Amino acid sequence: MGTTELRRITMTPAALRVREAAARLFYERGIHAVGVDLIAAEAGVTKKTLYDRFGSKEQIVVEYLADRDERWRAFLTRRLDAAPPEPAARVLAVFDASGAWSRANGAKGCSMVNAHAEISDASHPAYPLIIGQKKWMLALFTRLARDIAPDGADRLGRTLTLLNEGALVAHGLNVFPDPFGHAREQARALLAAAGNAAV
Repeated sequence: MGTTELRRITMTPAALRVREAAARLFYERGIHAVGVDLIAAEAGVTKKTLYDRFGSKEQIVVEYLADRDERWRAFLTRRLDAAPPEPAARVLAVFDASGAWSRANGAKGCSMVNAHAEISDASHPAYPLIIGQKKWMLALFTRLARDIAPDGADRLGRTLTLLNEGALVAHGLNVFPDPFGHAREQARALLAAAGNAAV
C-alpha cells in the first residue's frame, strides 16, 4: 500500500461492529462530519471500548478504508480471473467490475476519492492507503496495456486509469446515466486503435 508501513489492528467482535458502523457513517455523511460518539452509539459500544480497540478516530478511518480496499481488490481479482484471456477483454473486465462494484457499494462514488477530498494531508495515516489504491489501479491498467501496446503501455495505462476514475466520479455525482458503460466504450475504441498501431 505504498512505501509507508500501514498499521492495522486485530479485529475483535466489538471492533468489527465499530468498523461496520463507521464505514456506513463515513461513506454516507463524510469522515469529518462523523464523531466517535456517534460511531460508538451506532456500534453499541462505549467510547472507552472504541478507544481501547482503535486508539484514535484516525485508526478507525484507516481500518474502514483498508477493509474497503481489500474487498475491492478481491472483487476485481475474481472478475479478472473469470475474464476471457484476450488482453482487451481483460481490460474491459476492469470497467465491468468497477461498474458492478459501484452499483452495489458506491452510490456516493469512490470512497477513496471521497476520503481524499477530506484527507489531503500526507501525514494522515490513511493517506498512503488512499494514494496506494490509485497507484495500484494505474499499475494494473499499465500491466494489462503491455499485452496490447508494449511500447505505449505507460501512456495507455494512464488513459485507461483516467477513464475509470472519471466514471467513478460521474457515477457518484449522477450527472448522466451509465458512466461505466460510456467509459467502457471509449476504452474499447482506444484499445482497438492501440492494437492496430502496435501491429
